[in-house]
Amino acid sequence: MKFVDEADITVRAGHGGAGCVSFLREKYRPKGGPDGGNGGDGGSVILEVDLGLSTLLDFKYQPLLRAKNGEPGRGKSQHGHRGADLVVRVPLGTIVRDAETGEVIADLDAPQARAVVAQGGRGGRGNATYVSSTNQAPRRSQPGTPGEERRLVLELRLMAEAGLVGLPNVGKSTLIRAVSAARPRVADYPFTTLVPHLGVVRFGEEDSFVLADIPGLIAGAHEGHGLGTRFLRHIARTAVLIHVLDGSGLENRDPLRDFDIINHELREFDPALADKPQIVALNKIDLITSAKPRHDLVRRFRRRGIRLWLISAATGEGVKRLMLEVGRRIRARRREVAAAAPDRTMAGHG
Repeated sequence: MKFVDEADITVRAGHGGAGCVSFLREKYRPKGGPDGGNGGDGGSVILEVDLGLSTLLDFKYQPLLRAKNGEPGRGKSQHGHRGADLVVRVPLGTIVRDAETGEVIADLDAPQARAVVAQGGRGGRGNATYVSSTNQAPRRSQPGTPGEERRLVLELRLMAEAGLVGLPNVGKSTLIRAVSAARPRVADYPFTTLVPHLGVVRFGEEDSFVLADIPGLIAGAHEGHGLGTRFLRHIARTAVLIHVLDGSGLENRDPLRDFDIINHELREFDPALADKPQIVALNKIDLITSAKPRHDLVRRFRRRGIRLWLISAATGEGVKRLMLEVGRRIRARRREVAAAAPDRTMAGHG
């Protein structure tokens, strides 16, 4: 299935039905009282998470979503039926923004989460509701109110606790294949990965986390160069980034300079991404022919206060140790979030 992570849609809630002006007319009561019923409320448009979905592709073919109108009231005090809500399924991690203002309306980041994105109009009152001691035969009613209509931007941000970042062709896809069941394409040329991939990584006895692999970044990516910035949103929710560097030396690259390039692009795109904790993995160490280049690189990074994790995604060397460290940090982050949850609840009642 084609991966689509952004869609522009229009949502239109149902109008409320009009109230009715009617008077009771029966054989033995030719001048009965008012009996106009109320109109029904219009249906609302509701977005709801479906764990079986992973793309916003459907909205490319159906950009207008419309709920049903409420029925008008009728005589004999018959109220109109409420218009049916339109419940639309979206993938987990969908953010809903107002297209005009950019305001976030909803962040559907939990299973079964739902949000009303267009409220149905209210049904109008029939003349039976206007009866009073001074007006026994009212001839007035209310029209229904219009349902909300708005343009929205849906933005999918994948739900991953760890994310892989790095230049193209440093071995991110090989790494996610090595530690999970994800099967992105692997080839010896830049930009092999064109869409983000998710893999479940198991660590410890019974624990696991979701790892995201996004297309590689290049210098100037924040200005639109390359492919990666389209997908940087998919690591926005992560607790930790695994920064993968090529340590083979085959392309005469300096891993420390590459590290700085990627962090510059992250900061320019979104400072919050560059501030995330990073575990720096020097990949392809199986291609380093002697111990000295390894030691030199470790020493250069250490001078900057950065620990290097030496791995080979191709042979598996150091990979398990790396994933255990990622899992340890994610566990710690989960504990922090769990501990903070009661505080947020209390703050909400203040």
